[in-house]
Amino acid sequence: MCEFNVILNGKIQLKDVIYAKMEGDNVTVKNILGEAKEFQGCKIVEVDVNLSRLVLVSVK
Repeated sequence: MCEFNVILNGKIQLKDVIYAKMEGDNVTVKNILGEAKEFQGCKIVEVDVNLSRLVLVSVK
């Protein structure tokens, strides 16, 4: 399985993420334990499977 580290402003915000959904200016992610986190005012700018990272950027 492929788990990602969610990165915002150069810092890891959440590890072991297996789900991400972008709705408007919000991104919701869930990790392997089912814990969910919503990033408001953000969008996904990069998904890198080799480095296991999902990069967000603030849009506001």
